[in-house]
Amino acid sequence: MPSHGLRFDVNCSILFTELPVLARPAAAKAAGFDAVEFWWPFPQAVPADAEVDAFVAALADAGVELVGLNFFAGDMPAGDRGLVSWPGREQEFRDNVALVAAIGERTGCRTFNALYGNRIGGDGGADAAAQDDLAAEQLAFAADAVARMGGTVVVESISGPQPYPLRTAADAFAVIDRADRDNIAFLADLYHLSVNGDDLSKVIGEYAARVGHVQIADAPGRHEPGTGELDLDAHLAALEHAGYGGWVGLEYTPSGPSADSFAWLSKENTT
Repeated sequence: MPSHGLRFDVNCSILFTELPVLARPAAAKAAGFDAVEFWWPFPQAVPADAEVDAFVAALADAGVELVGLNFFAGDMPAGDRGLVSWPGREQEFRDNVALVAAIGERTGCRTFNALYGNRIGGDGGADAAAQDDLAAEQLAFAADAVARMGGTVVVESISGPQPYPLRTAADAFAVIDRADRDNIAFLADLYHLSVNGDDLSKVIGEYAARVGHVQIADAPGRHEPGTGELDLDAHLAALEHAGYGGWVGLEYTPSGPSADSFAWLSKENTT
């Protein structure tokens, strides 16, 4: 693996975590990659200008392209999974959108992942409806903000115990369709979809034309390809055959040192 022509980038928020954040782009470059992606790399929605400058400089100094960046998602180690649908934090998200767009302008990044947010106060009723109303407005706002540079907002389904309501591809597309912007697409995380019980072949067959980004990890375990049971090579080949030509983010927890977790990957797929 792989036998196809897709290009792979390193998610430096889950790989190379043995290094400081600003050292990770150079580590990815040393491992043979020309592109990286990040979850939001700061602990707050709007950090100091100097922190943003240092992040942008680390990318430039390493000679890697930033191809994916998450909007601020709250305190992820504590279980937060996004502000898009979080009542009371609307302005915090919008302030972050402005900064994300500015980073996109500076780095050339054009794909921005908006984590939807957990359910607050239960799974149903008026609370859930109000959150979904807010999310539609916030996603449209984010999409409009990055549209000026040709950017795309992507929405994903994720797994895990947290009360995150988007579990299947169909869940994500209901949200995408409601926000009603041409530059909102699906982030097809093959690990999350598989763990949640989606049929990956069916998802690819139905939705490949609307995929804006792809991420992979093997399952079970969320480690590098070849450590689990997913036929990732076949699924990626199907995506490519269906017309997907974007980046594939390596968003796995390495089973050993990060630099030793790429033996499965052909060098020509990293550039």
